[in-house]
This record gives sequence, structure tokens and C-alpha cells, in this order.
Amino acid sequence: MKRLIERSRSVGEVLRWVTQNPSKVSASHYPIALHKLGQLLQQQQGQAVLNGESRGPGPVLEQPEFQALCQAIVSGCSKFDNFSIVNCLYAAAALGLPGESPLVRVLEDESRSRLGRFNQKDVSMVFSSEANNKALEAIFSSQLFYENRQERFIRSMAEWLPRKAENLTPYTMALIAKYVARHRLREPRLLDTIANFLLKRGEQLDSKVIQKLVFPFSRMNYRPSNHSELFPRLEAILEQKAGSSPLATVNILMSMFQLSHFPQSVLHQVFSPAFITNVMSSPYALIVRRYLSLLDAAVELEFRDYSGPRLDPRYRVLMFEHALTADEANRKYSYKGLVAEALRQLVGEECYRQDEVLPPGYCTDFLLWINRTGTVLPLSRVPAAAKAPAAHATASPAALSLRSSVLALTSDLPICCRAAQQPPGLPREQVVLSVNDKWHYCQNSDILVGSRAMRDRHLRLLGYSLVQV
Repeated sequence: MKRLIERSRSVGEVLRWVTQNPSKVSASHYPIALHKLGQLLQQQQGQAVLNGESRGPGPVLEQPEFQALCQAIVSGCSKFDNFSIVNCLYAAAALGLPGESPLVRVLEDESRSRLGRFNQKDVSMVFSSEANNKALEAIFSSQLFYENRQERFIRSMAEWLPRKAENLTPYTMALIAKYVARHRLREPRLLDTIANFLLKRGEQLDSKVIQKLVFPFSRMNYRPSNHSELFPRLEAILEQKAGSSPLATVNILMSMFQLSHFPQSVLHQVFSPAFITNVMSSPYALIVRRYLSLLDAAVELEFRDYSGPRLDPRYRVLMFEHALTADEANRKYSYKGLVAEALRQLVGEECYRQDEVLPPGYCTDFLLWINRTGTVLPLSRVPAAAKAPAAHATASPAALSLRSSVLALTSDLPICCRAAQQPPGLPREQVVLSVNDKWHYCQNSDILVGSRAMRDRHLRLLGYSLVQV
């Protein structure tokens, strides 16, 4: 039966073999049939495109024979072994079945009930062939793998990926990079495999793919083990391709800056009049201006040896005008509300600002102004000229100094801020209270994600005192 299904030349032939010979069909045959159907449908769609037609899989999936096949899997899947269950789920994803279909729901429910019995092979087998990109994306969004990603899935993937990376397409590797970055999974073996792939194939890739492969390193604040080779190679590639995709170019530069790497020759290009003119006429002019404004500020603060062109002041804008989307979405899970209530009770609403945006566009959690004696001042009494700390601070100012631990919060608020003694003779600093919630860190780690780490680094260089609460 396996050979008959695999040799079938049409969708109808596969369905006839399976539905007309129920006594000869075992659990292992169902995923083979679904896989074969996916291959045949893909071939049909490719031929239709060549003929100038538009043909989707819908009519096939609505055939009574296909519905009978699905019903047979639904009825019997509780008796399938783990391998067949996972294989069917993978095949259904490759076939493009919607997540709300009865077949996918039953397979996911059955898989979820067996999670405790799944071994690494059961989970990692979805990567054991040249996985279809569409299927890989569907699998990444599957509830089964979302729930299980940290334990078996990522560990198995880290073992598998280095061996299979040579045969993956750039799109598939970019999809893996996107998944790792989205979930803040700081797994060195995965990240180093992506970096090696990028080192070997980078010159063949366009800037848009490169930016997707580079992003996980900055997101996870991780310098890959081959960075001494990779970063110069990326610089050379960007020198050639900087103008072809301005947005991708500045995204790649942003990733490098977050890792404290500053490619001077590329900066000469992106701050050149030709590049700026190209950007200003593009539909994504504003977002590129925001990135360039932040890059320009980073050069000012961290790359003091740079002597090339800079961003024209008339093009500078704030990088962010409000709190980050992730912070807004997770507000109800954040400690910021507790800290705000404590500050209101301890120093009064006139003595702090929440979500204040500071140049070059960093949104701060809480901003306070403290004088030499450690007194928190009402912001309305602070002279306007004194509100901007001097840039290029040679040393970070003293940490927040509030006498007798003024911000020792009430017992029902699980946060406290201990006072640090302020050295005599220092002028007033503005102080930023930073509430780093769990989504500001890599998964299961105390390492801040790259954007948050660079924000803190730059605020200190601008002369602000940062206190983590």
C-alpha cells in the first residue's frame, strides 16, 4: 500500500487507494497519503501558474473521498502511535489545512494529551526531511510546538540544525531565525548555526534576507562565535548593496550597533547625501529616518573615532514617540503600575514622570530629578536649562540617592529600591527608574534583549542615573 500511494500520479488515484481498501490501510499509511496529496497539489498549482490559471487546493479538499480520508484519521488517531500522530500533523500543515479544521483540531488535541510521552525523535522528526517552508511556518505556529518549544523542541532543533543547515533554503533559515527571535530563545547552538550559514551564503543573499538572519543576534544580545569573521564579511556585503534596500541596510546596521560593532565604511554611505535623497523619496522614509537618527546618536555616544559624514540635523526625528508595542500589550502583566502607585504615595505625582520620551527617542519608565542632598524635586521647579544632562559623560553618575531608603515600598508591593550614597560635589542628575519586566529579557536568562540593553547603555552615556526596580 505504501508503494502504491507513493507511485500515484494524481490526487484521485491516492484517494482511491486509501478509501477503497480500508482493510489494507494502517496508521502509518495516512501521513504518507497526506504528504503525497500535498506534493501532487503543489505540482498542479505550479502547472496552473505556468498556464496562466489560478487554481487553489479548495476543490480537492472538498471532495467526498478526501473528507472520508480525514474522517478515518479522526476516528482512528487515538490508536495511532506517536510517530504517526506527529507525521499526520506535519502532513496536514504541509497540505495547508486550516487550524480550525476537525482533522487538525483532533490531531493537536491528541498530541497535547501525549506530550509527556513524546520523545525527542517524535518532536524533532518534523525536521528530518527538506521541510516545506509553508509547513515549517504552520508547525511553528502550532499550539503543540508553542507549548513544548523550550523543553524538547528547541533542544532537538539545536541538535538537528547544524547537521542539516547546508541543505536548507535561505527562506527556511530566515523562518527559523524569526521564530527564535520572536520568542527570545537564546540557544547558542542555533544562533551559531545561523551565523555560520550567513558567513557561507551571505554574498548570495539579498539585504532583506540578511536582515532576517542577523536580527536574532541583536535581539538576544549575542555575539556569535564567528563574529570576528562574520562582521567584516557583512560590512563588505553592505558596502556593495547598501543602496539597493535602504530599510534592510539600516536594520542590519541597527543590529550591529546593538552589539557594539560600528562599520565605518557603511556609515559613510548611509549618511551620504545620495543615500538620504534615495530614502526621502521612498514610501518608508519616516521609519528609515528614525533608524538613522538613532544610529547617528549612537555614533555620537559610542563611536568617538568616527570622522565621516553625519545625519543632517533637519532629518533627525525621535526614534520612538511612545512606549514600545510590547510594553503596551503587556502592561497588565507589568510591575510598572505598582511602581507608579508607590511613587505617587512616596514622592507625589508632581515629582516624577512616567513614559517620558528622551532624545534620541528612548521611552523611560519613570523619570525623577534629585539634588545634591538627595531630595526629590518637583519637576515644575527644575530650570528648563538644567533638565538635559550633558552628553559624553566620562563616568556614570551616582545611583539614585534617597535618604533612609525613601523608596522602600509597602509590603504589598514586591519591589524595593535601596538608596546609594551620592558622592559630594556632584551636580543634580536626572534619575531613570527602569522596570525591566520578563519580556525585556531573553527566555530563562538575566540578559536583556539588545534594544533594551542599548537603551540603558545610551541613557547612562547621556548622563542619566539608572536604577533597576
